[in-house]
Amino acid sequence: MSVRVLVTGGAGYLGSVLVGRLLSTDFQVRVVDSLVYDQLSLLPYSGAPGFEFVRGDVRDEELMRHVLTDVDAVVPLAGVVGAPACSANPWLADEVNHGAIVLLERLRSTSQLLVYPNTNSGYGHTQDGCVSTEDTPLSPVSLYARTKCLAEEVVLQSGNAISLRMATIFGVSPRMRIDLLVNQFVFSAFTSRSIVVFDKDYRRNFLHVCDAADAFIYCLNHSPSLAGEVFNLGLDEANLTKGELALAVQSQVPGCHVEFADIGSDPDRRSYTVSSAKLRSSGYAASRSLESGIAEMITGFAMWPRGVFQNV
Repeated sequence: MSVRVLVTGGAGYLGSVLVGRLLSTDFQVRVVDSLVYDQLSLLPYSGAPGFEFVRGDVRDEELMRHVLTDVDAVVPLAGVVGAPACSANPWLADEVNHGAIVLLERLRSTSQLLVYPNTNSGYGHTQDGCVSTEDTPLSPVSLYARTKCLAEEVVLQSGNAISLRMATIFGVSPRMRIDLLVNQFVFSAFTSRSIVVFDKDYRRNFLHVCDAADAFIYCLNHSPSLAGEVFNLGLDEANLTKGELALAVQSQVPGCHVEFADIGSDPDRRSYTVSSAKLRSSGYAASRSLESGIAEMITGFAMWPRGVFQNV
């Protein structure tokens, strides 16, 4: 008997990739999404066996009670994602990123597994040379990270849950975003042959969107040994400074100029190196390289319209 999974925000950047991979591995999928960006990312699955779409808001208690009635697991991807988007609408960020999770946990049965998408930006700004593990204290510096970390606390207290502290995602998705750092650098390099980098020595960790989706499926399939745990989810080889990332993109875009700006700063002040050894030792490791993701996006951006697919 196939497992039925509720995915909120399933038409989003990660969600639209995850939904396709779930359906291809014989899960039944119910998606709840408000389609706030008018995205068409799930249209190819309209006739897929086991796929159901519900248009609605995850803050709607009656709706959420209904869609939870007969599912085995929940992946709550709906959110105001990223520091700029949260800063633009802080009230909504708190309502969706934290409040909707509180509602979900009040309605969810503990027999229903929850795999929660936290962000490793919760580690904040660590000292050079320090490697953040799951035991490293959280110290979020953005509203986005604070709302996600607060929600993680709620999730872990409820039981039968797994939290994945995800790196910054990159790669092509049916609901593309160009405001994510790798995607932004590749888009800028491809369209204007230039990248401007603020705070070039700030470190980040990165992860391909397909590896992120596969990690959720891994957790759904191995929940008895993983439930109750927190795992960092990233590519250890992709712990890079912003300057190193820009040069990696430049190497694949002939004629691209990289400028390390001395004036100005990145409003997202996080900087850290993250280890995903715990998840790897459990049996799952990200495998898609940053270089292959850059190449993939160069091809993808040759087909993409301009001025769309940003969160703010």
